[in-house]
Amino acid sequence: MHATRFVSAAALVLLLAAQSASAVSLSPRGVGQVLIYPYYTVNKSQDTLLSVVNASAISKAVQVRVLEGYNGRDTLAFVLYLSPHDVWTASIGQIADDGGALMKTSDTSCTSTPFPANGQPLRSAGYDGTSVIPADGGPTSITRTREGFIEFIVGADITPGSPTDVAITHVQTGLPGGGVPPGCASLNDATTQQDEVAPTGGIFGSASIVNVGEGTFFAYNADALQGFTDLPLFNPATAELGPTLAFANSNEAASAGGATAYLSTDTGTPLALDYARGIDAVSAVFMVDSIYNEYVVAASLGANTDWVVTFPTKAYYVDFIYGAVPLAPFGAPFAAPGAAPAPVAGNVYDREEGGYPFGGPCDGFCPPPLPVPGLDYEVNVIPIVNSVTPTVASGVFGSNLVGMSLAPYGDDGQIALDLTDAGLTFAALPGGLDPQGNAVSLSGLPATGFMAYNVINTHAQPGFLANYSGVFRHRTTMACDGNVDGCTPINTGGQTP
Repeated sequence: MHATRFVSAAALVLLLAAQSASAVSLSPRGVGQVLIYPYYTVNKSQDTLLSVVNASAISKAVQVRVLEGYNGRDTLAFVLYLSPHDVWTASIGQIADDGGALMKTSDTSCTSTPFPANGQPLRSAGYDGTSVIPADGGPTSITRTREGFIEFIVGADITPGSPTDVAITHVQTGLPGGGVPPGCASLNDATTQQDEVAPTGGIFGSASIVNVGEGTFFAYNADALQGFTDLPLFNPATAELGPTLAFANSNEAASAGGATAYLSTDTGTPLALDYARGIDAVSAVFMVDSIYNEYVVAASLGANTDWVVTFPTKAYYVDFIYGAVPLAPFGAPFAAPGAAPAPVAGNVYDREEGGYPFGGPCDGFCPPPLPVPGLDYEVNVIPIVNSVTPTVASGVFGSNLVGMSLAPYGDDGQIALDLTDAGLTFAALPGGLDPQGNAVSLSGLPATGFMAYNVINTHAQPGFLANYSGVFRHRTTMACDGNVDGCTPINTGGQTP
């Protein structure tokens, strides 16, 4: 115990001395100030298991926000207190087959509102119009909480040795798993905010979507943002809502209240861009021009493939509660019956370079009018199936967030998805300024996610059936428009990848 306090005190000296400017970036090593979990679901009797780790020697106050997948509206928000080297775990499961979702935890780490023993149901008040937050035109049923994504934002570090730090630090019993924080009940906004200082990084996490009955297990690491803020983010003015992704800030940003995005480019030359709005800096680090991944749908293997494409900042550009919408890079507001379409294009290929294009303009012969392929939601699941009916639940996750589906070309292959709208409206994020004041636009949309497949082996052993699952993060490219090093010129001619 005393050794831990000594390490924390030494870390405090470094913390208070290191109030230098920051820039928002995606951490290539997976550790940072903010974590984005691109997808959770409770469909098909699945549970989503979560873990978040404080790898640092300083305690953290972390804003947790569970957001539904149609429009990114809040369904649950609370503050999680992580002492040094703490690990917090939770699960999201369904209440009933036709009901909503709830979060459960048996973890003893302190939260701003203690979790009931039987779990905390996710709420519909953020989108159904029954609270001060107006309805958004999307579905109002509690079933909207059954899939979405999750944010963990370190809003502050806790001063080592302070009353809050002592209250949340687990007292050890000498037995594995026996540590319990002594003072969770004593925490309140007035006392904890006195002990909070500017946050540093040091958290990482993962999620697993599990079906115990079928034996499927889809695991992924959370995206990590570093350099998110130079300032503590909890204060009386934001106590009710807590910090969001729009709170990103940097001392070196060109405009007051803005933030700098630090980007890794396709050419290998890093690019720093100042934005007047913090949310634009977060969007910038997620901007992708094209997404690449694979699929396998061989009937002989009982195989299915779903792509998850999540736009973690889309709501700030399409939801009217954030002001006049739509804003670039998105071209349509979220509206009834519950969509903000983002047209896309691309190519589906088999393993031997054969395939077909989809979406975008056509030259010469054009097929009969078909629905324009698009990603309608904040979280989008694209099933790779021999059907183009967009209302069909996806094969792997049983998702209803299906605005489009893609037919395979053969049993397996790869897909190139163009997020610039392939010349239809040309999606791009404007407003970035490089250190010399040059204007830079980034093409595409702010996206993250992964491909998941499942294979069913009916001949594992006599009388046994086996499932094999795999998850692979998307590979992406980016492009920008500006007279700066690191910019791959934007192709505005509407060509698919």
